[in-house]
Amino acid sequence: MDRSPSRLEDLDKRNVVVERMAERGVDLESIAQITLDLQRPYIEGLDFASCLDHVERVVRKREVQHAILTGLELDMLAETNQLSEPLASIIKNDYGLYGIDEVLALAIVNVYGSIGFTNFGYVDKQKMGIIKTLDEEGKSHAKCHTFLDDIVGAIAAAAASSIAHRYG
Repeated sequence: MDRSPSRLEDLDKRNVVVERMAERGVDLESIAQITLDLQRPYIEGLDFASCLDHVERVVRKREVQHAILTGLELDMLAETNQLSEPLASIIKNDYGLYGIDEVLALAIVNVYGSIGFTNFGYVDKQKMGIIKTLDEEGKSHAKCHTFLDDIVGAIAAAAASSIAHRYG
């Protein structure tokens, strides 16, 4: 195992990312379930543990960590009224034509090529698993998950793409 300072830093950031997502109601297992639902029709014998492993691999990537941290921070700033208008209202209300939340999520799936984009588009439209819960909480204004729901979808899509590359 590589123990260089930059690698340890990535592991530390991984832990921060996982903790912050958990504070907002998302765990890696719920993301792995979406990944399993995406890939099960295409890979015979695919199991949950393998999906969780691929989700973990995605979350350990530096580019992914940076995207997650950015999106979570923007959601939390909007939720606590620390953004100026009109951006505050745009993010708090998940304005349909905003699109920056999807652009940030695409930075995650971009690591895994075109299949990642296709998987993300499907997940974004279907609102599977925890994504649906996050979307509903956001619509009720109980929480702001403008970025988080897309980030979760992107992680699941990226993990599904990773699995497809490995087994396909």
